[in-house]
Amino acid sequence: MSVSAVFLLDLKGKVLICRNYKGDVDMAEIDHFLPLLMQEEEDGLLSPVLLHGSVHFLWIKHSNLYLVATTNKNSNASLVYAFLYKLVEVFTEYFKELEEESIQDNFVVVYELLDELMDFGFPQTTDSKILQEYITQEGTKLEVAKSKVPTTVTNAVSWRSEGIKYKKNEVFIDVIESINVLVNANGSVMSSDIVGSIKLKTMLSGMPELRLGLNDRVLFALTGRDKGKTVTMEDVKFHQCVRLSRFESDRTISFIPPDGESELMSYRINTHVKPLIWIESVIEKFSHSRVEIMVKGGKEFLMRAHFGLPSVENDELEGRPPITVNFEIPYFTVSGIQVRYMKIIEKSGYQALPWVRYITQSGGKQLNIFI
Repeated sequence: MSVSAVFLLDLKGKVLICRNYKGDVDMAEIDHFLPLLMQEEEDGLLSPVLLHGSVHFLWIKHSNLYLVATTNKNSNASLVYAFLYKLVEVFTEYFKELEEESIQDNFVVVYELLDELMDFGFPQTTDSKILQEYITQEGTKLEVAKSKVPTTVTNAVSWRSEGIKYKKNEVFIDVIESINVLVNANGSVMSSDIVGSIKLKTMLSGMPELRLGLNDRVLFALTGRDKGKTVTMEDVKFHQCVRLSRFESDRTISFIPPDGESELMSYRINTHVKPLIWIESVIEKFSHSRVEIMVKGGKEFLMRAHFGLPSVENDELEGRPPITVNFEIPYFTVSGIQVRYMKIIEKSGYQALPWVRYITQSGGKQLNIFI
């Protein structure tokens, strides 16, 4: 991927902190970034990649910051963006909120992180849990910790430390699905999709190997067990701990898990989704100064709102904005995905308890019903 330098800028284009990894691009080139960005915004041609001479600016915006990577090579843009979003994730893990103030208050830690996250333009250690073992937010500890690099950095299993011990070995599995549904005023579903993720909270001793089984339609077809409810997952993305070669060969999800909380995988299911919650609304105008709105949800809830307004008359037809619904339903998944088993294998042979929870919630696009 080969990034030349990484910059963190405020909204005025001022450099808050930067790291030059290769020295093959003049650091003063960053002065052209904001003028180029403003020009493209004015022209309505805003692009994620800006070009000045032979220098490419690949950028993202988060809160009141711009994160910008520069390169003069034909770099893999998708990998560069994956790294920039990983920067946001790591900084958020450290500072809770990533914004201009948190960068200024933690300048030394940010610079240390930039040193460890990338070397000569290539990503290195990007797991925040491993970084937190030797880069802390306490300056006195920082100098001591630097001399002893944890074995996880050079291990084949870089996402998990050795010697972890728990009195009670447990693993909690959350299957979370978000649904996005767009329904018109006639009750027809215009678009729908399901975006799911499987999250783990692992409290296991040693270096256990876990094997997760789902009601995967492809797996059932391979093994000749095409019975019962199955799901077809698309756009599957795994945590780095999953053995991809094993999954590609026999669809087995086998892995040595990170300690604590992590997202094991995410997926998308392209299927027709019926609205889980139905809403009807009626707007009545009784006079020039009184409007009554009635919103009815299913058979249980009724909201009636009365507005006293100044006496204003408008003959033009007023638009009706969509109704946005937020919800969360426990113990249920729309797709019908199920955890069939979770096997925990560890050389000491201890017994561990897996717990599974299912949640369906409104998605990022939420459920919009046009009235």
